[in-house]
Amino acid sequence: MKQPETIRENKWQIAPPISQQLRQQYSHLHPTLLQILYNRGLIEPAHIQAFLDGHYLESTDPFLLPDMDKAVARIQQAVEREETVIVYGDFDADGVTSTVLLTQALRGLGLNRQQAQPYIPDRVDEGYGLNIDALTTLRQEKGADLVITVDCGIRSVAEVAHANSLGLDMIVTDHHSLGPTLPPALALINPKHPASRYPETMLAGVGIAFKLAQALRQTMPERAQFDEAELLDLVAIGTVADLAPLLGENRKLVQDGLAVLNQAKRPGVAALAHVSGVRPGQMTAESIGFGLGPRINAAGRLDHAYTAARLLAVNNDLMANQLANELNNLNKRRQQLTAELTAVAEAQISPEAPILIAADNSFLSGVVGLVASRLAEKNYRPAIVIEQGEEESRGSCRSIPEFHITEALDEVADLLVRHGGHAQAAGFTVRNENLPTFITRITEIAQSKLAGLELHPTITIDAQIRLHDVDWALHDHLAQLEPTGYANATPVFLSRGVEVVHHRRVGGDGAHLQLRLSSGEETDGSGYRVIPAIAFRQGDWADCLPQYIDIVYTIGLNEWNGRRNLQLMVQDIKPTQFE
Repeated sequence: MKQPETIRENKWQIAPPISQQLRQQYSHLHPTLLQILYNRGLIEPAHIQAFLDGHYLESTDPFLLPDMDKAVARIQQAVEREETVIVYGDFDADGVTSTVLLTQALRGLGLNRQQAQPYIPDRVDEGYGLNIDALTTLRQEKGADLVITVDCGIRSVAEVAHANSLGLDMIVTDHHSLGPTLPPALALINPKHPASRYPETMLAGVGIAFKLAQALRQTMPERAQFDEAELLDLVAIGTVADLAPLLGENRKLVQDGLAVLNQAKRPGVAALAHVSGVRPGQMTAESIGFGLGPRINAAGRLDHAYTAARLLAVNNDLMANQLANELNNLNKRRQQLTAELTAVAEAQISPEAPILIAADNSFLSGVVGLVASRLAEKNYRPAIVIEQGEEESRGSCRSIPEFHITEALDEVADLLVRHGGHAQAAGFTVRNENLPTFITRITEIAQSKLAGLELHPTITIDAQIRLHDVDWALHDHLAQLEPTGYANATPVFLSRGVEVVHHRRVGGDGAHLQLRLSSGEETDGSGYRVIPAIAFRQGDWADCLPQYIDIVYTIGLNEWNGRRNLQLMVQDIKPTQFE
């Protein structure tokens, strides 16, 4: 039997198995767990033990970050002189949590609400990062003496120079890549700075804000009225939501942050967990990634990120519940708009084109990136979705590993007002008169780079195991890998020759496939084990599913009426090819 035409074909890449020598060396570890640790690059005994114990080997002294001493000295001066300090953030979850965290730390040092204020720009009117008009207003109308950026500013050379001309002192804390010229700030705290002695380079913006708060508490212990540990819930939310790698110090920060998060001491966290359908005490990195994070991001996408910031900072339950419901409604609206605008974009593209480009004046800046992601994921092609304005248009790009989208934008930089990003995600602004030429040239570049390549997404598989081996013991061993997320993904397994005992379509439109699968091996003489499974967006297999299949899956839990059962989350299916 063939795969349904409506379901994308994936390549399977199985990690090379560990050697017998390693198996013997680490015989005290479950062999599947050892294979996964090996896949993550962990082969030294000290590193393996530290990973499993949740310890972080390197020093985390915040003063190893560049210019931390300068930043702390200037903030200490501001506290002693009761100056006005602005925390200038970003409108995504990392920026919002960074802004709330540092503002609370400054107030915990004795600055009042007027002296320590948050500022988050409007996505539509001001855009990402520092804004010259906003800095002018902060200086002239708010009386700001010092601005501290969080999660932004490292490429804002002109804006920082403008602030200096106004008499504003600037401290930039950021985790994004450096540009060719650094802004003339009083202090630049970024672990990617060449002068950095800090062992980690991949902290999220909120992680760097936390290190600054940590350094301030160390320097001014007599003034500090905040417990840095109680800020770790914000660190966990921002780090996971921003897809920072959950290895090294990030993993430790998220582990400790989840412990705080699950206490739900913040009324806003408790309210947000409630509308997300997550119970305090059971929040995981996945809860952040699919529950809390999208709702925080929805504020900046469709309204203003201040709503999310107020939720995380509020100290009464009534207001917390009101704000959480606002975010939940915004998230529902975001989901609806993404679906509607994806349909508009799909009507404009040819799925087999080298690069998918859709442009429309109905596209919204807060969702164009999500629409581009949907197009790229569904069709496995680089995608650009452009919000057309009166004079200028702004595009959001998502790509695939075979095509470095930012390098492609560099090749057409002469047509762009500005651009920037990473290998698989970028953004740009283009004047409308240049838009047709831009589309032609970027399409030619994609055609040239992708010519002759078979474009199929690759699923990386940690290990091939028997379905018979999937049990609670394996689940408990794998739990030592938590928190899982970016760069420390939930383990992916392959089992071949699995028997389909039962299957049916589920979901409102029958888009999903529910399965009951058998290993074909008896368990303790009590008959064959049957394991439930769900395959999202693979319902079309229902009409042509063979009796025996090979499956790629992760191991999850299904909780219903107080009962917990193992459940396979099937990522891909292929008919078994018997020799």
